[in-house]
Formats: sequence, structure tokens, C-alpha cells
Amino acid sequence: MTASNMPAQTMPRRQALYRLRKFSLLALGLSALWLSGAMPCAAKDGEELFVIVNLSNPLAKLDKKELIALYTGRSRNFPGGGPAEVFDQPRDSAQREAFYLALTGMDLAQIDSYWARLLFTGRVVPPKMLGSDQALLAEVKRNPRAIAYLSSPPTDGQAKLVMTLSRSN
Repeated sequence: MTASNMPAQTMPRRQALYRLRKFSLLALGLSALWLSGAMPCAAKDGEELFVIVNLSNPLAKLDKKELIALYTGRSRNFPGGGPAEVFDQPRDSAQREAFYLALTGMDLAQIDSYWARLLFTGRVVPPKMLGSDQALLAEVKRNPRAIAYLSSPPTDGQAKLVMTLSRSN
């Protein structure tokens, strides 16, 4: 059966399945590169970024693989099993770019493209973007399920630091 005599509903579905398969292979390849250490992990200008959760969250620390799972939509739960609500810096911020470079080795264009493909499937939702470190900290303090990252460490009693990302991560 050729494309010209295929039912109209079959083509979009086949195209969607092809794109999903292609994306899955890309994600698998990127994961393999990251696990092998071949992908770069560098925050801009030696910046450190501080991953935080609510003080009531039982999580003591996260490893990089667990953080990637949360920030790429592969997991909706913290490693202990509790639900997670993932929050992000503003779309074009330097902190967001440094975070994703340090975490995944991908720049903002690649991350935005990644999320555009995932949104096409309708199965996952990207992290919610808030306007500033202050807004992110306020959300983490308010929401026991929240996870976010800041450009400066939280002071005692504000939030729990579970990971620090830098050039050496």
C-alpha cells in the first residue's frame, strides 16, 4: 500500500509513530553518551547551581541520574516514591542554560526541542517555569512536592539542599 492510497487517518498515526520511534532512539543514544561520560558537563563560568526541596521532604540527596530523570520527564516521583513537582528557571535565563548544560550536556535549543517532541506525545509536561530564584524558593518553601534549582544556596531553614551542580559534576 502506498501513501497515495492509504486511508487518511493512517498517515498521521504512522508519522507520529515514526517520530516517536526516532525520538526514543535519540533519547536512548543521549542517555548512553551521558552514562559513558562522553557528553560534556559544565556550568557556565564555574557557576554552582543548588538543587533544593521542601524541608519536609524526606529526601537527603539526589544523584545526577535521578535528577536527570525528574528534569527530563522520565520520572514523576522522587527516588523514595513520593510525587515530585518540578520547577524551572525562566526560559532564556543564564541559570537555566547552565543547569541543563551541567546536567545533560544539552543547550537550551536542544532542551526546548526535546520538550517540544515530548509534548507532541501528550504524556508528559515540562517543568513549570517561574520568574526568579525568589519565586522558586517561595514555591519550594510552600510546596512539599516541589524541586527546583537556584543560583545561590538557600539559607538555613529555607529549603533542603539535595545536590550542587558545577563543572565537576
